Amino acid sequence: MAKYTGPKCKLCRREGAKLYLKGERCYTDKCAFERRPYAPGEQGESRRKQSEYGQQLREKQKVRRMYGIMENQFRNYFSKAARQRGVTGENFLKLLESRLDNTVFRMGFATSRAQARQFVLHGHILVDGRKVNVPSYQVSEGDTISVKDASRKKNFIKDVLEINAEQTPPEWLSVNMEKAEGTVVSLPERDDIDQPINEQLIVEYYSL
Repeated sequence: MAKYTGPKCKLCRREGAKLYLKGERCYTDKCAFERRPYAPGEQGESRRKQSEYGQQLREKQKVRRMYGIMENQFRNYFSKAARQRGVTGENFLKLLESRLDNTVFRMGFATSRAQARQFVLHGHILVDGRKVNVPSYQVSEGDTISVKDASRKKNFIKDVLEINAEQTPPEWLSVNMEKAEGTVVSLPERDDIDQPINEQLIVEYYSL
């Protein structure tokens, strides 16, 4: 499946939920989903009852788009979660949440996951003092994530850090915004993921 390059706000409207794909704009009254909270197209405002399969598909698509992951990689995460001990759905979300790009976003070093992915790809992010440019890199407990010193001097990164200065990170992360540095205190638990996600629907979708 090719990478989606169309309007991001259309994805939020299609999934019927704010996916926070455009960073700061999503928190303002310019947010397209706030103005038109229904699916795009002529029939968008009409409410049609979804089948059980339709609900499972939409939940899968919502989470995949939320984390910005392609279908094959998303399925691979699910397969890995299914092989682990514990509840498959929870394992699955923990794997997604532990990605480096998501961790950078959660720490407040980017205004969206897409921006965090770009920062990682362009070498602005360090893990334990070492440059890691793989967005899917899985962070571990005790890892120190930081913005490279030279990158902190760039205006666009200064702006992001200023915008997110008052942001409160989830409990599994400890962040010092002045140093643009954070530590993975522990791996995320299900309770740390505050988005409205029904992972059981995704488990059912891939179990068909």
